[in-house]
Amino acid sequence: MRHFSAIAIAFLAASIATAQAQSYPSRPVRIIVAVSAGGGVDTVTRIVADQVSRRLGQPFVVENKAGASGNIAADAVFRADPDGYTLLSAPPNVLATNAALFKKLNFDPAAFEPVAVMSRFPNTMVVRPDFPASTVQEAIAYFKANSGKLNYGSAGVGGTPHVTTELFMAVTGTRLTHVPYKGVAPALTDLMAGQVDLVFVELSTAFALHSSGRAKILAIAADKRAAVLPDVPTFTELGLPIVSYAWNAISAPPRTPASVTATLNKAVNEVLREPEVRAQFARLNIEPVGGTTEQMRDFVAAERRRWGEVIRAAGLQPQ
Repeated sequence: MRHFSAIAIAFLAASIATAQAQSYPSRPVRIIVAVSAGGGVDTVTRIVADQVSRRLGQPFVVENKAGASGNIAADAVFRADPDGYTLLSAPPNVLATNAALFKKLNFDPAAFEPVAVMSRFPNTMVVRPDFPASTVQEAIAYFKANSGKLNYGSAGVGGTPHVTTELFMAVTGTRLTHVPYKGVAPALTDLMAGQVDLVFVELSTAFALHSSGRAKILAIAADKRAAVLPDVPTFTELGLPIVSYAWNAISAPPRTPASVTATLNKAVNEVLREPEVRAQFARLNIEPVGGTTEQMRDFVAAERRRWGEVIRAAGLQPQ
């Protein structure tokens, strides 16, 4: 009798999961973006949300909830009903670095259910327009000659611009003072005005500044040169082990059914294969990623380990 009951329960659970997969989504879905409007993460989310909405037949409404290095948005999604109707779109800091940088989080970054990594964009080393160096080697020499006197800006504590600069300083033996901003826009404004000397920022944002002469890209932290910047070297070409991508991933609350995340994953991957979407990404110097939910889980775990090591080696103290 117990054996029969166990079979019945298993059958019922499978039936419920199948029904969820077939009926999801049956109402609008919210995607909470852990950054302010504008920039690569927000733009990619809106492009993908629009196309997923067309495929799944329900509105996918994008809502920006910036603040506390993305922790406010993450906490809201973490506590949402695990039904697939509230999702998180987040850059690396929320899932990969905040755990090492904050003494206490109200959520567990590793407990989110992965949906898909939508995109990635390499970080670039950008200096003020009047910076007295034209190459990375010259910049390193200048930083060392003025050790502790210069500064670097970031879009906030824990983001890839912050931790990439810490990695750069560890690899090159340089020392600059961190000036965190509330977003990348004010950091770049002060860079162009000469108030800060260096900012690591994603290529999709830095390219226009470099092209117009309002800032200078000295190197790209990618595994290969960017097609739009064929004369700008990668750090690895220069013998510096610095590879850093900002990326943008969709996650669901813990315990969201696998049938729901599978539906979302399939839709996102289909969108990322669309020529129209790939063309939009290319114009923004953004690379589509995609892949399975397990590939996202493994990737994010590896990023968490890698950046955690950088944070600890830099001696950054949790806030």
